[in-house]
Amino acid sequence: MAKKVNLTKIGIKYRLSCDEERIRRWEAGEVTWPREPYRLALAEVTHLDPEDLGFAPTRRGRTPEKPLTTVDSISNTPRAVRLPGFDSDERDVRRREFVGLTGAALFSAVLGKPAQGADTDIEKLAAVLVDHTSPAHGPASLDALAHAVAAAKRNYQACRYAEVTAKLPALLRELRAACAYTDGDERLRAQALSAEAYHVTASILLKQEDKGLAWLAADRSVQAAHASQSSLMIGSSSRIITHALMDGGHHHAATGTARSAAERMAADLTEPTPDDLSIYGSLLLRGAIAAADTGNRHNTAELLDEAAEAGNRLGQDANHMWTAFGPNNVLCHRVNVALRFGDAGTAIDYARQVDLDQLPINERKATLLLDTSRAFLMWNRHDKALHILRAAGEIAPEEIAGRPAALRLVRDILATAPISVRREAREYAASLGVIA
Repeated sequence: MAKKVNLTKIGIKYRLSCDEERIRRWEAGEVTWPREPYRLALAEVTHLDPEDLGFAPTRRGRTPEKPLTTVDSISNTPRAVRLPGFDSDERDVRRREFVGLTGAALFSAVLGKPAQGADTDIEKLAAVLVDHTSPAHGPASLDALAHAVAAAKRNYQACRYAEVTAKLPALLRELRAACAYTDGDERLRAQALSAEAYHVTASILLKQEDKGLAWLAADRSVQAAHASQSSLMIGSSSRIITHALMDGGHHHAATGTARSAAERMAADLTEPTPDDLSIYGSLLLRGAIAAADTGNRHNTAELLDEAAEAGNRLGQDANHMWTAFGPNNVLCHRVNVALRFGDAGTAIDYARQVDLDQLPINERKATLLLDTSRAFLMWNRHDKALHILRAAGEIAPEEIAGRPAALRLVRDILATAPISVRREAREYAASLGVIA
C-alpha cells in the first residue's frame, strides 16, 4: 500500500516517502489529518474523493481554517478542500470510518481492480531505458519517425512536458527497432534520430530532477550520436551529457566536456553553417554555466564572450538544431551566470536587455523569467518576483506546475513574502498545489 502511494502521480511529484508505519498511524487514528499530498495520493490509489477517506482536520481554536483548493494542471489530480474543524464526536466517527476503510474497503479498492495504466509515464520511460531485448518487429518508416522526433522536440520547447513524456516510450522502442533492422545510410539516420530522442528524454528527466535516469538517457544520446557519425549530432549530444554532469555536481568534468566538444567543432568553423554556429555557441553557453558552478569567473567570462561572438556571427535568435541559440540567448545565460555568482543586480540588468519576443521558444522565455524572478527575490522585491513568476506560468504553465525547482521558488516567495504580498502569494501557491 505504501509503495502504491509513493508511485502515484502526486507521490512522484512531491517525492512522498510513505511507509508501513505511516499507514499504521493512519489506521490507528494517531494522525487524523495527513498532509495534503498524502491525502491526494490516497485518493488516487483508492479511486475515492479525498473527503471520503475518513480523515478530519484537527480543530485549532475558534477560527475555522480557510478553504484551500489545489489544482494540478498536468496530472488532473482530484481537488482537495480543507474543511472547518469537526467536533470530537464527528472526528471519532471519521476515524472509525477510516479504520474500517483501510481494513477492508481500502485494500479491496487497491487489490480488486486491475492495474490498467497504473504505471506512470516516467516509470514507462525507465522500463524502456533498461530494456535490452531484441525488437519484436521491423522498423517503422524513417520519415514517420523523423516526424515524431521533431514533434517531441517542438512539444518540449513549447513546455508541453506531459504530452512528450507520454509519447516517448513508444517512440524510443520504434527507434531501437529502426537501428536494429536497417543498415547503411538508413541506419546512420536512425541513430541520429535516436540521439535526438534520447536528448529530449534526458531533458525531461532533468526537469523532473531524476538524475539517475537522466544520466542514462544522456549517455544513450551520446552513444547514438557517435554511431550516426554526424559531427553535428555528436556536438549536440555533448550538450546534454554536459547538463547531466552538472546536475550530478560534476562541474569541472562538465566544463571540460563542453569546452573540448566546442574546440573540436571550432576546427571546422572556417565556413560554418547556421547549424554549426548554433551547436558551437550552445556548447560554449553550457560550458559557461558549468564553469560558473566551479566558481571560476575567468573561464566563465571567456566562454560567454566566445558564445556572444558566435551569436553575432549567426546574426539572430533562431532555433537551428533545436538550440534556440542567438544573441538574446547569450544574454539569458548571462542572467543565469550572474545568479550563480549571487549578483542579483547584474542578473536583472542583463534581463532588461533581453528582447523576450526574439526568443524563439517558450521554454527559453519561461527559464529567463524564472531566473529573473529569483533575482528579484534575492533583492527582497517579492512583488516583482511574484509578478514575473506568474508571467512565466502564463507563457508555459507546465514549466511552473510540473517542475520541482519552480515549485520551490513558489515556496520561497511564499515563505518570505511581506504582508503586502502574502495573500496574493498564498493564493497563487494554492492554485499550484503548493503548501508552505
